[in-house]
Amino acid sequence: MDPINCDFSPMKQTLKDELLQVIMTLQQSVEAMDIDTNCLLGNFEKIKEKFITIEMKAATFYLNCYLSPFTEKYPELSHCVQNMSMRRHGGLIVIEREDPIKSFIQPGVHIGAELTHSLLEAIFFPGNPLHDGAVLVNRNQIDSAANVLPLSELYTGEKKLGTRHRAALGLSEVSDALIMVVSEETGRISFAFKGSLYPITTHGII
Repeated sequence: MDPINCDFSPMKQTLKDELLQVIMTLQQSVEAMDIDTNCLLGNFEKIKEKFITIEMKAATFYLNCYLSPFTEKYPELSHCVQNMSMRRHGGLIVIEREDPIKSFIQPGVHIGAELTHSLLEAIFFPGNPLHDGAVLVNRNQIDSAANVLPLSELYTGEKKLGTRHRAALGLSEVSDALIMVVSEETGRISFAFKGSLYPITTHGII
């Protein structure tokens, strides 16, 4: 974890408060089993949704912490992935951190331009010749596009990961890069970091 620009206290307190609410709901469900004949499945579904919300809030916070020491373009990245999510445009964005990563990827097309959300969205627009690969971001610039990343062999439960998510995980397993993924099937946004994949909120992540 990068301590720079990260004050963990507010997020920890928020997570603590929300987890305590979940614990209270669980306790109420346990007590209801003794006096209530109604089905509790609805309660379980609400608790599961709450856990997912808590996880996504935490991931959004940590995403900013991971990125802020390495690029000033976090608002542009946020704007880009939110727009792509709404339009169901798939994307794969690698933010290089301390580890050099060019030895792990098959290089694509050099861009060498300042990072803007408009340029990123244009690169990933369906039909663009560069949209299938990964964009490499170094500091505040788009270094290159259409890069090919190493694929992870990980599965999630019984479902095999899609190519973009396997590529994101694969690079995160061999470097400290952070890789943002937008699913074209669902529009969901996630990021891979140090061998794990985290969902993030689809709005308000700036």
